[in-house]
Amino acid sequence: MISSASNIELLDGSDTEDSKILKWNLPLKELFRMACSFYKEKSGKAIHLSYEDNLKLVAFTQQAAHGPLDLAKAPPLGMFDVIGKDRRIAWQHLGTITKLQAMEGFIDLLDRLCPLFKPYVEAIKKDREEKLRQAQLEEARQREQMESEKEQMAEQKRIEDEKNREELQRRQLQDALNQQTYHQFKEYAEKQFPGNPEQQAILIRQLQTEHYHQYMQQLQAQVASNYSHQMRTAPDAQEELNGTDQQQLLQVGQQTDLVVSAKESSQLEYKEQCESDDESGEYAVISPANMWTKPDIKLFKQEVTSGKGDGVIRVGHGDTVTVRVPTHEGGSCLFWEFATDSYDIGFGVYFEWGKPLTTEVSVHISESDEDDDTLEDDDSVACVDDLECGGQQGQQQQHKQYSSGASSSLANRNPISIIVPIYRRECQTEVYAGSHAYPGEGTYLLKFDNSYSLWRSKTLYYKVFYTR
Repeated sequence: MISSASNIELLDGSDTEDSKILKWNLPLKELFRMACSFYKEKSGKAIHLSYEDNLKLVAFTQQAAHGPLDLAKAPPLGMFDVIGKDRRIAWQHLGTITKLQAMEGFIDLLDRLCPLFKPYVEAIKKDREEKLRQAQLEEARQREQMESEKEQMAEQKRIEDEKNREELQRRQLQDALNQQTYHQFKEYAEKQFPGNPEQQAILIRQLQTEHYHQYMQQLQAQVASNYSHQMRTAPDAQEELNGTDQQQLLQVGQQTDLVVSAKESSQLEYKEQCESDDESGEYAVISPANMWTKPDIKLFKQEVTSGKGDGVIRVGHGDTVTVRVPTHEGGSCLFWEFATDSYDIGFGVYFEWGKPLTTEVSVHISESDEDDDTLEDDDSVACVDDLECGGQQGQQQQHKQYSSGASSSLANRNPISIIVPIYRRECQTEVYAGSHAYPGEGTYLLKFDNSYSLWRSKTLYYKVFYTR
């Protein structure tokens, strides 16, 4: 009546760890619980057992729960409790088998009496295995998704860093060229406009801009000429031309490196010159800004609207808003965040050197048909590197400033450096944010440009703050 325990599988050769005892590739105790549940649910419905078989199954469950029967501790039975006496006799017949052996005996007997029990167990096992497989697949899918998102973020950061690096190199090269040609252009401007420092400054900047574009065109033309000459050359001379082309490119690169190194070596001297002699209108090279975006645009607008930020500005069509943020004695880095409602807007950051006269943040609005001298001066600097307004527009603005006879003197103003050129930002879909370490004392100029829009006004939400 009692099945042998020889078919019980033991893991690690230990028979003392009940949790490692398996039957039908399932833990024995778990399989026993499933058998008891199946017996209670199906008895009298899907399975019909005899009275003796039910007595044996009940005896196995008693032995598995309490061990061998101890008549001294067993409660007395009633005179007419025939079923109780039969169950006790069946329990007593099991003798001294262990609880685990009783569990296995119950499982084997139920399997022999009910052929549906084993398929029931197999169905549960397959369901568990399927759920485990689905969970593993979901975990693998989430892991792949996270890795893909990390790769996309890394790629976006690499592209942004590459753009910033190229922009920094371009500014360094342009500033180096400006340093080399400044005194020559200044002498020429003094001869053209003697005693008029304002017109001299305008002419110097025009000459420097033209000189930079001509220099870049010469480099591009030289590389293109070498490439086309190489393509027309016979195959037997290919290696020689490659060497010649590489030497020419190396010479161009060495010239560029010399220009940049000359700029770096003269930065300290140049900054002292800017502090002592502001007639030059030059600006020093400073580190690039960090730029990123945030998706919680709705929450950001609510914070600004509720008064937890700096404010909301209506930027009219054709207008440019400049937020002037002086450096703070206790600060070391400036942060900014901004967004708009339905349309994009141009944004750029400039730095005006010199000790600020106030610590208050101020907002200046320049309309397209106004002759605001201060903002026209800023625009004359911005348009040199503003890809949206273009060189033609920058020259028209400079010509307007020259012909209008503006009273402010460019020679007496503080030099301005370009940190972030003005580009149109898709800030209606996400919050644009950035930071920049103080290069020294001065005033940050955060420009929000809507001059390209002929009909649409923009609602701007912005915040600025500093850190120590």
